Amino acid sequence: MPDTYTPPPPIWAPEPGPAKARGLCTDCGLSRGPMAKACGRACQFIRPDYEGAERRVHGREAGATGDEAFFGVIHGMHRARLDPPSEGAQWTGITTRLAARLLETGAVDAVLTMVPDPHDRWRPRAAIITEAEGMAAARGMRMGYAPLLALLEPARAAGHRRIAVIGIPCQVYALRQIEAALDFESITVIGTPCSDNTTTENFHHFLSRLTDRPEAVSYLEFRADYHVELRFDDGARREIPFLKLPLSDLPGYFFPLTCRTCVDYTNRLADITVGYMGGEGDQWLIVRNARGAALLAGLGDEIRLEAPGTAGKRKGAVAGFIQNTERAAGGLPLRRMPGWARGIVGWLQPRIGPRGIEFARARLEMKAAETVLHLRRAYPHRMKWMIPDHVWRLVAPYGLTPEEGERHAAAETQTGRP
Repeated sequence: MPDTYTPPPPIWAPEPGPAKARGLCTDCGLSRGPMAKACGRACQFIRPDYEGAERRVHGREAGATGDEAFFGVIHGMHRARLDPPSEGAQWTGITTRLAARLLETGAVDAVLTMVPDPHDRWRPRAAIITEAEGMAAARGMRMGYAPLLALLEPARAAGHRRIAVIGIPCQVYALRQIEAALDFESITVIGTPCSDNTTTENFHHFLSRLTDRPEAVSYLEFRADYHVELRFDDGARREIPFLKLPLSDLPGYFFPLTCRTCVDYTNRLADITVGYMGGEGDQWLIVRNARGAALLAGLGDEIRLEAPGTAGKRKGAVAGFIQNTERAAGGLPLRRMPGWARGIVGWLQPRIGPRGIEFARARLEMKAAETVLHLRRAYPHRMKWMIPDHVWRLVAPYGLTPEEGERHAAAETQTGRP
């Protein structure tokens, strides 16, 4: 890394044990600890039960129509921003500020989250943070897997009784499946959406295709105005239109199969989801339950909330994306766009393309279609257990319906559909 990169301050990040060999796995960390045998029932990529988990966590299942059919249980949904924004945040810093506030008020003893590796700003490292000031080190985006749940046992051994966890969907799903067996007084979950993660090494290759100074890039964001923004250590900025991204050489395996078959983009089991897809340039919040509502209320006047907007039409873009994915024979869609931008190339006209909530709906339908198509090609025998009903509902308008053996018997009985 260049001399201008300053590593984060020391944060307690114990080295986890070795990962167990698994098939579809994002190394959430569960297999590295004493509860490794729970992977069979806790893994999102084996036999997920989102309906049952939603009842336990939120008190009810998500509705089958309206916005809940896309995004999961909604207690409240907002376009939001911190005012003023946190320095060094990816957007305005809502995620880390929520966690810092929990530490400030004593609501939790520790926060389990990701910080940058001391030697590579883009490589995530799971860490336990016990002081509010330490949350500044967790700001910003990182790419790659990090075994967050491997920190549950060290946190418990250290005497932390009330914890918060900032995690991506596959981590949060596993946590929710085992939390009743954990010896904590409370677990608060702040979730971020996730799609198409890749290895840190792959991400460095991606950066090298965008600039001849990849080692000096300090910030990268796919923005709602159809541009990628780069910021550099020396203060320089660069904006690249999606259409000009030089990505034609990305291999088909650039995004692992796990991320192309994920059934939960919006972190349905978090107490609050903090993302940007539906924010139209601001952040996008989905409050899931009373705990999430209390989290948001704790920020008081620090946060500005508005009703999310929506505009444009998604149907043509999603249908085109599905066609490209079907023709790609298991690799990236033929236009070779990155995960954040795939499918967008067909509707790079900001005045008529999906914006706000319609943009988010489009992305959810694309992810659902990817799940069906990639599993149908690679693991057809796993489809009936890996694909929840909410995913089938999203792809049905596009003619993607379960074939024989692709849906488990209970779902077939409930819906009357094969």
